[in-house]
Amino acid sequence: MTIESIRYLVENKKIKWATHCLEKLGERDISRSDVKACIATGEIIEEYPDDYPHPSCLVYGKTENNVTLHLVVGSDGDTVYFVTAYYPNEIKFEADLKTRRK
Repeated sequence: MTIESIRYLVENKKIKWATHCLEKLGERDISRSDVKACIATGEIIEEYPDDYPHPSCLVYGKTENNVTLHLVVGSDGDTVYFVTAYYPNEIKFEADLKTRRK
């Protein structure tokens, strides 16, 4: 899975939104357009190739208002699945908000 393949699927509307993701978007005041902006500006910072039911990854990117956002997305190659989205913090990540604290 690459960020380019994820972007391609998003641009071609091959998207499935997990119920959990939609709930978290509402709770965290994150819009679907912010999620799409994150993909457009983003980079993969962690990969989870053994996730079930599809390999997934953590994407670091920016919202429409240039706020850092993390997305967990999975893909079967034909569809991108949005699993969750959140604003990262320095409790779990280093100051770059890309490197997970140990």
